Amino acid sequence: MRVAILQHVPFEGIGRIAQWLDLRSAQVRVHYLHAGCPLPELDAFELLIVMGGPMSVHDEAVVPWLAGEKALIRAALVAEKRVLGICLGAQLLAEALGAQVRTGQVEIGWWPMEKHALAEHSPLGRMLPQRLMAMHWHGETFDLPAGSIPLYGSAACANQGFVWKERAIGLQCHLESTPESIHELLEACPDDLALSGSVESAAAIRDGFPHCSALAPTLFRLLDYLTGPHAVLT
Repeated sequence: MRVAILQHVPFEGIGRIAQWLDLRSAQVRVHYLHAGCPLPELDAFELLIVMGGPMSVHDEAVVPWLAGEKALIRAALVAEKRVLGICLGAQLLAEALGAQVRTGQVEIGWWPMEKHALAEHSPLGRMLPQRLMAMHWHGETFDLPAGSIPLYGSAACANQGFVWKERAIGLQCHLESTPESIHELLEACPDDLALSGSVESAAAIRDGFPHCSALAPTLFRLLDYLTGPHAVLT
């Protein structure tokens, strides 16, 4: 399996996804868009992973690579590639599918998510746990794309995840988090913790580090499904 990863800033990498990729002996190339790395060609990957970042999907005027990235995501969907979007990546995926991305309630830290009742309409949704304590770090949200099935919601954010045609998944939350990846966020974005909303302190976020290992089985199950036979479009 060939995997292309789009990374937007140095401090939001793939976290525990790296372990899953190693276990599957995937051929991986990370495209560091913030450093001027070019976007991948469409025929260079079977799985596209789009990571998070502090910019908005609406920042095309100030983020030079954003328009091309959006075009690549749309082309990947048309070509029936598998796509996973995380945080900003989920917002980009939702927009590519025609949904609106807008300002939402700031949600930073460890907050519980509940599986959406409609998740049972997807084979993936039926595999996922009813509740998750997940890591969040976002201030924008997206409407549910047409034709998609909602997976999770939280008190501050109704749309925490969706699956579209069983081959594209958007996650507003960070199931890939590790203590190391969260430490990078805390170091890079300390001012975010002063924002109003559902925001935990740095100490409370660090106290939640043990939750990271509990998220791994769900992350791996989701990735196995997305790249496996259940995701074949019929």
